[in-house]
Amino acid sequence: MAALALLATGCTTLGGGSKSAPPPTYDLTVPAVSAGGRAARGQLTIAEATTIGALDSDKIVVRPTSGEIAALADAQWSDRLTKLVQARTIQAFENANRTRTVGRASDRITSDYQLLLDIRAFEISIPAGPAAEVEISAKIVGDSSGRIIAGRVFHATIPAGATQGAAAVAALDAAFGKVVTELVLWATKII
Repeated sequence: MAALALLATGCTTLGGGSKSAPPPTYDLTVPAVSAGGRAARGQLTIAEATTIGALDSDKIVVRPTSGEIAALADAQWSDRLTKLVQARTIQAFENANRTRTVGRASDRITSDYQLLLDIRAFEISIPAGPAAEVEISAKIVGDSSGRIIAGRVFHATIPAGATQGAAAVAALDAAFGKVVTELVLWATKII
């Protein structure tokens, strides 16, 4: 057993030195949105979110100062943030059971409405105290007309217990949960 452990250790150091372990990987949770209320009339597709390049990765963003952007060294998202936000938003709509059908725009669903999301902020802001800040702009577009039916910006700030690892991610997850809950309730009233 010890020889196998030594062999496994030796294999990782051959070929140019030891590799550092990847940082812990984190996911966003799907908020529980109440299933009460009127069900939406239309079918909804949700496009992959858009954002600036610094947020469109698996890096967890920190703002040490108002103009500076950095990434947490000890944490990463399970996927690119834009895909992760899209997937968890779809799941929140599904779990709330407030729409006839919801899916990705690429699922080839004939939808009545499309939800466009733009991530404006998804970061730990140190000047804010530190705090997790999530801001998402949402637009509901009529699929056949291409016209914007409604739009709104959702924002949440949650105090962060720390600016690293699990504590930072927990604050971001809580802020995301608040934003998505408000988004689902708003959108299902419109469609």
